[in-house]
Amino acid sequence: MLQPWLHDLVAALAPPVQLWCGPGGPVGSLTSAVPVPSASAQGAQGLWCGDVRVLCALVATVGGSAPTPVLAAPDGADGQLVVSVARGLGDDAPDPTVRLEQHRRVSPDGLVEDLVLVSSARTPVSTEVTVHLAADLVAMDVVKGGRSAPAVAPRQDDDGGVGWQRDGVSAQVVAPGAAVVVRGAVAELTWRVDLAPGQRWSASWRLDARDAGAVVAGAPRAGWADQLGVASGDQRLARWVARSLEDLEALRMRTTGGDAGPMGDDVFMAAGAPWYFTLFGRDSLWSARMLLPLGTDLAASTLRVLAARQGTEDDPATGEEPGKVLHELRRAASEAEQAGGTAFLPPVYYGTVDATSLWVCLLHDAWRWGLPAADVEPLLPHLEAALEWMATAAERGGGFLRYAGAGSGTGLANQGWKDSGDAVQWSDGRLAAGPIALCEVQGYAHEAAVGAAALLDAFGRAGGQRWRAWAAELAVRFRERFWVEGELGRHVAIALDASGAPVDSVTSNPGHLLGTGLLTPAESALVARRLVQPDLAEGRGLRTMSSLMAGYSPLSYHGGSVWTHDTAIAITGAARDGHAEAVAVLSAGLLDAAEAFGYRVPELHGGEARSGPGGVPAPVPYPASCRPQAWSAASAVAVLTALLGVRPDVPGGRLSVAPVPGAPFGALRACGLQVAGSPLRVAVEDGSVSVSGEGAEGLTVTA
Repeated sequence: MLQPWLHDLVAALAPPVQLWCGPGGPVGSLTSAVPVPSASAQGAQGLWCGDVRVLCALVATVGGSAPTPVLAAPDGADGQLVVSVARGLGDDAPDPTVRLEQHRRVSPDGLVEDLVLVSSARTPVSTEVTVHLAADLVAMDVVKGGRSAPAVAPRQDDDGGVGWQRDGVSAQVVAPGAAVVVRGAVAELTWRVDLAPGQRWSASWRLDARDAGAVVAGAPRAGWADQLGVASGDQRLARWVARSLEDLEALRMRTTGGDAGPMGDDVFMAAGAPWYFTLFGRDSLWSARMLLPLGTDLAASTLRVLAARQGTEDDPATGEEPGKVLHELRRAASEAEQAGGTAFLPPVYYGTVDATSLWVCLLHDAWRWGLPAADVEPLLPHLEAALEWMATAAERGGGFLRYAGAGSGTGLANQGWKDSGDAVQWSDGRLAAGPIALCEVQGYAHEAAVGAAALLDAFGRAGGQRWRAWAAELAVRFRERFWVEGELGRHVAIALDASGAPVDSVTSNPGHLLGTGLLTPAESALVARRLVQPDLAEGRGLRTMSSLMAGYSPLSYHGGSVWTHDTAIAITGAARDGHAEAVAVLSAGLLDAAEAFGYRVPELHGGEARSGPGGVPAPVPYPASCRPQAWSAASAVAVLTALLGVRPDVPGGRLSVAPVPGAPFGALRACGLQVAGSPLRVAVEDGSVSVSGEGAEGLTVTA
């Protein structure tokens, strides 16, 4: 089965609801003027409520025929505008004189579509406008796996409405003024329209969606777009930040009542649309970490929501272990889905080797950015449990954090951020055998242990010296085992395989080691230089795998494509370690990609070069790439912060602002950054740095 492609679809988001339409505007297709209501017919297209697709077909006709689409475009993060022309109506002339506009707006409760039929014809127009709807109420796993599902027969109400219901999911349609007819699996909403010359007609219909089994819901907007103002000499940076903030607002979610846990409902960033519209450990943590310059509230709530579900026992079926942070939270599968084997993962799944360390890193960084002690202290027992999991995992892995993959045949074979089945390869293209110890995972663990030691000391808890020593020993082991000499020089292996041999391919993974403290200054400089070589850096961002490796393919998910967040993590670490060239080269690549994608940067894009053999004038979309994706959008803020060089230490009473020297983006100003809950303004122009705002008060500023 093939995963559906997304590159030409148009999305509208209002968690937990999302609408994906085809490039012409319809959802689904027409066969003899009847929508085709099968999952395989339109892939991801449809109206989704959480993990269930409510509508699989939404097709408008005028006079019994499909109008010709001329525009399907986003209208903000939560809207779509579809414009089509009815070529068989109106004047007998070359220019179209009758057009249909469909203004769609999703909300956490469903969808409203406003229909507008506009005539500029010289003669009256009499016709019918019909909206054809079909529902399959199918689980996301089914559609993502490329499988089909039968439509669910609609139920017509006595009051003229129509709806669908199954397994706790319901959808109800109200269409004032329409004649509602059910034909097999399709509900038809029809309005009779009579237009005098130059007139316009309008009507609307609404769908209300409910999922009694939902574990996540929408969260209030944070107002980030109004808070943060950016001006840049290279205007693309400001545009990327602005669009990203809009998309990030549309990815804010919270847990729901029964699943909220003892710490209550808390906000987090859903990983991305359409497939990952829920809580993820790794993705939500990285997104919150990148967004710390906007305030610590999101970090605090993300930490709490994951702490509430931290592992307490050993469960091989879900991957749960004491102290471990989860990978993914989903709606429980229905009995039919369980029986049919379409539920790929358990609803609460712990198959991740890095989320636990990243949780600790986020707590430490949020504390440095000014998270109040009252928010930190309740999380310290969870910190200690996470550290014990790290130590146990490393002892079990021969000194390194490893994962064994899906031993039971279900779950993820690779459990780092590169989680596809072929993500860990040798330079000759062979797949590495597990258990696998990824290089970046050791960096996260080192950074977590050092940060945790500082937290434990500051809050008068035991263990600080133990964890500093643990981190130091890990760094020594890493230095002995992960560095390799190859045809491309000395570099860090992507991983150790089951035998402990370093897997010698050149990849982006070592970029995540920058800024973690695991590397010596000389090693950090060597990693940074390797990242900006053309075989890794010429794909408008950082390629996941060098183009010189046997397994390289520019449209391989983790073997040559470019992931925005991966590049941004390397940029952030390079800035922290003082590698200006790497920051400038990789940032310039991301800005090129952002411009090409209209500043809604997707999950990943092709790693083709700009010029030379195989070069392309614009980045090639990865056809199954999610967008918006939280850590891709949050990368805009991370890159901005790295370029400005803002590094607060509120507990230590310090604020360092060290802009990247020579970055080719001109003057840069940001107002509305947040340090310790107060605004901060930073301006960089002609080599001078200005820092002002309440966020700097009471801190020793070094600029």
